[in-house]
Amino acid sequence: MRILLYAGKGGVGKTSVAGATGVAASKLGLNTLVMSLDPAHSLSDAFDLDRSLMDKNRGAPINISQGLSIQELDVHEEISKYWGEVHKYISVLLSASGIEDVLAEELAILPGMEEVAALLYVNRYAKENAYDLIILDCAPTAESIRFVSLPKTLEWYMKKVFRVERKLVGYMRPVAKRFSDIPLPEDEYFASIENLFQRLQGVDRLLTDPAITTVRLVTNLEKMVLRETQRAFMFFSLHQLSIDAVIINRVFPEEARGEFMESWQKSQKEYFDLARSYFHPVPLLQVPFHSSEILGQDALGNLGSQLFKDLNPSDIFYSRRTCEFSGENGRYTARIHLPFMEKAEVELSKVGEELIVRIGNFKRNIILPRAFVSLEPGKARLIEDYLVIDFGGNHG
Repeated sequence: MRILLYAGKGGVGKTSVAGATGVAASKLGLNTLVMSLDPAHSLSDAFDLDRSLMDKNRGAPINISQGLSIQELDVHEEISKYWGEVHKYISVLLSASGIEDVLAEELAILPGMEEVAALLYVNRYAKENAYDLIILDCAPTAESIRFVSLPKTLEWYMKKVFRVERKLVGYMRPVAKRFSDIPLPEDEYFASIENLFQRLQGVDRLLTDPAITTVRLVTNLEKMVLRETQRAFMFFSLHQLSIDAVIINRVFPEEARGEFMESWQKSQKEYFDLARSYFHPVPLLQVPFHSSEILGQDALGNLGSQLFKDLNPSDIFYSRRTCEFSGENGRYTARIHLPFMEKAEVELSKVGEELIVRIGNFKRNIILPRAFVSLEPGKARLIEDYLVIDFGGNHG
């Protein structure tokens, strides 16, 4: 099975490109699912479907044609399936704080619930071998990073905090009831979280296996958009996901004429050369600018033909290991692929078996091999696109 993540800045055309990829793949005989991870779902709009059909289906996959289905998650439906006790407790807590019941119900939909629901589906579909290809139409960049970081974050919470928290609340619950009206969570709340974690087991390996999952970044030939694409490239690499293509959307054709168009063409050529220098050797795929909206399966199929030409959209277009560990003669080294990074941006620390790499507001916990666990990170340096960290001993 293959998994493709389409990510990028809001408004660059991820949904159209994801839908076009799904149509192209299904035409090649691949049983394909396109799943929307954006809370502001527009996947059904791209296929020009009646919204009432999606509402009636309550977040389940809808068959579009032979070998092609789409899915827009319904967060309320997912809460009833997987988050029952968690949602119930948060609603009660908010109500006890003076917030009226209806509003408390809405506020109890916490950030991350849709991402966890999507991960549960991806993991289930992979275990069932339900599809040949799953295409994830991601939310804008920051939410996409949260999506791929959630499995490790939840794993850290379950290993480091969960059991202690569960025991403490169990001890405190009888005492707290005597002194406060604010309820502590019942054990069913913790059982619900533990059940969620068990259902997610293995999904992190799926996402970080470059033979299964690759990211395709969608961008436009504009300065601000390309800069965000650079940052997304770095952050996905930090989370050990492989980027196998950058898709440049809305490229004006050379044959277009007129002073206005010539100005845009000149600007786009300069930015295309810049993008090539940024992302080389990752392949750049181009999508021409369309003068009208791309709506419906036929239009998406045409877009897919222009984008992939003779390529199979499920192929891996480029592969590179994002994290490598080596040891020789008592010298141990970690190499982390982090393009577009300045050394001054990086903070390193180590806790137990985890190396913590922090870049601005983002951080990644990397599990170290056993030989590295007793060593402390020493000298760090940038060599081309790699952050190289020496561990233990005197590395000069």
